[in-house]
Amino acid sequence: MNKIGFNVLAWTAGVSEDLLPIMDRLKKIGYDGVEFLVGDPDEKAYKRLGNHAQSIGLETTSVFVLPAEENPIDPDAAVRAKGLDSIKAMIDRSYNLNAKIVCGPFHSAFATFAQHAPTEDEYKRSAEVLHAAGDHAAKADIMLTPEALNRFECYLCNTAAQLAHLIKLTDHPNVQAMYDTHHANIEEKNIEKSIETIAPYLKHFHISENDRGTPGEGHVRWDETFSSLAKINYQGWLTIEGFTRNDPDFANAINVWREFAEPWDMAEQGFKFIKDMLEKHAK
Repeated sequence: MNKIGFNVLAWTAGVSEDLLPIMDRLKKIGYDGVEFLVGDPDEKAYKRLGNHAQSIGLETTSVFVLPAEENPIDPDAAVRAKGLDSIKAMIDRSYNLNAKIVCGPFHSAFATFAQHAPTEDEYKRSAEVLHAAGDHAAKADIMLTPEALNRFECYLCNTAAQLAHLIKLTDHPNVQAMYDTHHANIEEKNIEKSIETIAPYLKHFHISENDRGTPGEGHVRWDETFSSLAKINYQGWLTIEGFTRNDPDFANAINVWREFAEPWDMAEQGFKFIKDMLEKHAK
């Protein structure tokens, strides 16, 4: 049975106690889990959030990105080493959260581009870093699930096929894949085929509308998406990732310049939408 999660980035990228009542309300709505951005070095803050989630019966997952100076595909081995160190640190913070799934585009640096298409050497560099990170994740019983991003945020992995190629190269049981419907809406020509392509590695799934607002209110091909998930018998997380301008610094960093939806509208209507779609496309 699928579990339904919600990413608190709709409110904030921070990890303060302000999130505790938000977690409480998400639990009342019916969510199974909550997802956090990890990046702050405050170990105690993550433990506090993880312990609270556990106390109210919520599971946790996490997400993070890497900056240019920690790029896993950089030709400079020292830069790649910094990237690996940062991934390990994010695994440690996720462990503090009690998270079992860590997702994000950490196969390469976020919004960092070269003046060429991705090369096989870059895939190999990324795979080497991810394999070493997988060893660290295995010690914490954590699954790493890198994702494909759209062409405006990444160039290494834009499609499920590119991500599948990278996961094959990485060849580590603790490094699998995530699929995000927002990015797929931009990059994939065939939704069913893209989900089938990543199916052997699929361990996490982001439900995200084309405008990053409330799922079901945009033009993502939801029927095609949920029927494809049913076809491959996907039983993992379905986590809503939507953005607002509640946290201006974070919003500015990811180019969110207007309000797509209010966070609680997104959470309440999104939860119902996922439940309805699962029921509609149940085998």
